[in-house]
Amino acid sequence: MIDPMTFLAILAMAGVTYLTRIGGYVMLKNRALSRRATAVMEAAPGCVLISVIAPDFVSRNPADLAALAITLLAATRLSMLPTVVIGVASAGLSRWLIG
Repeated sequence: MIDPMTFLAILAMAGVTYLTRIGGYVMLKNRALSRRATAVMEAAPGCVLISVIAPDFVSRNPADLAALAITLLAATRLSMLPTVVIGVASAGLSRWLIG
């Protein structure tokens, strides 16, 4: 059984995540974004992905480096969603296989 405080923490994190996701839509629902603002909004997911995988650039773990190479290769060929899925899967698989 899960600890009630852990469950509460997970629910709180899910709520905050949901509020940050929907907050932008609520605040900007009746506004037209400029080209520059639209470009910033479209670039944000890539920036988040880079911040997640950047620590692997300095890793000495072969599994992390293999996953990083696979993710970078996928990023040059595919759109964001398949790249994220491939990156997560390759990290899990390489850590399971290599350690």
